[in-house]
Amino acid sequence: MSTAGIGRLVGYSTQQVRDLERLRVIPPAERAPNGYRQYRARHLTALRAYRALAEAIGPVQARQLMPELLNGDLVAAAERVDELHVAIADERIRVVEALRALEVAVDDATAVFASEDAMAIGELAQALGVRTSALRHWEGEGLVHPFRDAASAARSYGATAITEARIVAALRAGGYGIPAVARVLDQLRDDTMTADAQQILTRRRADLTRRSVALLAAAGALHDLLGDLG
Repeated sequence: MSTAGIGRLVGYSTQQVRDLERLRVIPPAERAPNGYRQYRARHLTALRAYRALAEAIGPVQARQLMPELLNGDLVAAAERVDELHVAIADERIRVVEALRALEVAVDDATAVFASEDAMAIGELAQALGVRTSALRHWEGEGLVHPFRDAASAARSYGATAITEARIVAALRAGGYGIPAVARVLDQLRDDTMTADAQQILTRRRADLTRRSVALLAAAGALHDLLGDLG
């Protein structure tokens, strides 16, 4: 296959194929007597494996992984793929748990809260499974608003601050950046859960579904690739 021909089969331009070869994402092309590149089935398998991986884990990480798969032995390649699947599975678990935690935090926001249930920064950090420095950072970003004692400057987290912190922890664990978290909190403060905030959560769930489907495609392509390596 020519550079243009193999590119058409995977939806890449001629330049993209050349760039991926230069980055060692695919094996070096053979050269015809006239100097033109020639690609074979193993190159097509590698391109399809890369494209599927890029969909599942992102192009940067996929570009880093592919040379390891191509240049290592079969056992090492299989182990690396196993590690990848474990990492993605762990991430999916964290995201699902984070979304559930968010829903709980929103539901609990209207519950009756006694003043003696206020928490110190260390207690809240332990309850959320984060460091106290994270809570201080979120406060600095204007996401969480604890009460500060005038004499000791000690932080005390009441009902609102605890809810804010739980939501931030949930969304950060789910992959949200600070600006997105701030938008959700603004929506929640205005009207518990408005359409805009709901759309953010819906998009996140849709992205998880897309990645799950991409992983299925990646599994098949990687199986073919490892078979070629063997």
